[in-house]
Amino acid sequence: MEMKKRSIAGCIILTLVTFGIYGIYWFVKLTNETNRLAPEEATMSGGLAFLVTICTLGIYGLYWAYKLGKKIDVISGNQRNTGVLYLLVSLVGFGIVSHALAQDELNHAIDRQNGLVAVA
Repeated sequence: MEMKKRSIAGCIILTLVTFGIYGIYWFVKLTNETNRLAPEEATMSGGLAFLVTICTLGIYGLYWAYKLGKKIDVISGNQRNTGVLYLLVSLVGFGIVSHALAQDELNHAIDRQNGLVAVA
């Protein structure tokens, strides 16, 4: 499965223009791609995670945001606790910000994978 870089601004605009429908697709793709790059922190598949989020009235979405941050820490090689940041951002209703931050790190990981950016 080839991962591709996504424009963060484009994803946010598409999410707003489609009244959240693109945001669902983005959620699924973020979940699957971070699971692939950080298998030791992997959660359920993106589609199933979205379904569980709906069934739990958003409670699983908070856990998902926390785990997304943990996976991003593994992918980026940082020892930060990004999961807490993503959880707090989601708690105050700005989950799209955690999506954007995660996508930025994924884009950097894809660049590193393709040899486009030197690893610091």
